[in-house]
Amino acid sequence: MKFGNVLVTGGAGFLGSQLIKKLLPVAEHIYVIDDLSTGNRDTIAQSDKVTFYQDSITNEKLLEDIMPQVEWVYHLACRNLLLSAVDMKGDFTTNLYGGYLLLQKAKSHGTRLKRFVYTSTASIYGNAQVLPTPESYYQITMPYSASKFSTEHYCQVYYHMYQFPVTILRLSNVYGPGQYVSNPYCGVVMKFFDAIQKGEPIPIYGDGTQTRDFTFVDDTMEALLLAGQHPETIGKVYNVGTAKETSINQLAEMIIKITEHKTYQIQFQPNRIVDKVYRRAVDAVKLQHDLQWQPRFSLHEGLAKTYEWIKGKEA
Repeated sequence: MKFGNVLVTGGAGFLGSQLIKKLLPVAEHIYVIDDLSTGNRDTIAQSDKVTFYQDSITNEKLLEDIMPQVEWVYHLACRNLLLSAVDMKGDFTTNLYGGYLLLQKAKSHGTRLKRFVYTSTASIYGNAQVLPTPESYYQITMPYSASKFSTEHYCQVYYHMYQFPVTILRLSNVYGPGQYVSNPYCGVVMKFFDAIQKGEPIPIYGDGTQTRDFTFVDDTMEALLLAGQHPETIGKVYNVGTAKETSINQLAEMIIKITEHKTYQIQFQPNRIVDKVYRRAVDAVKLQHDLQWQPRFSLHEGLAKTYEWIKGKEA
């Protein structure tokens, strides 16, 4: 697998920084745009092959300068679910307008472009009535899912009108090494590990019976790289997940055992405004069929690897 010049938006975030690590051995050069509103510059691999811009994806001049040089675009930058609920305009500006602008500039200035990979989200399924949920389903209930789903639509418009080489991946609750709790919007897995490391109660919103489809970061990265190269994925939408439901209570129990506690205090807290989804599991059969992709790590294996990384970081 070989990549030429790649643009990664949101490269200082959890997913972006992990993607850069995977791309480094196989890419000629990696351009990174991140405004560091939630990302961490130190998570980006140090290399002569990486050029970093601390800037917004809505900077048109910057996009016009970079696009002629790149062959692959991985668009990961976004405002997250929690931020979107308190700042709907910011969510719209970054997620929808920013996504549209990237498509526009990639089409007008990306003379060497081979693929535009957009990372969407399983959040567009809302509180799905169909489980595991296929790509044909949607239920938009939050600003975040509205802006992400709308950007998917513009991706499809560009594909159908201009044969623009776009691929959309809907990610589900990605976790693993490289996710830092210093980002206040990091996922529940890292928050649980962090609470135990600090000797604090594990915080669970609601009663903990709600489920999620947790996907290990290495499996997610493999899907991103495969989908970015395979000719069959152009113009298509794929779920990336395990199709397995795990309750938040079960997740807490697994993490308590992995950290070698027999029991540990759990603190139940009221639901937040964003806590709308009771069950989640995504159907990844389409991705498995087209790319022969399979999640290689069980949740227990992924959590164990995450804990090893945390211990190594603290050593």
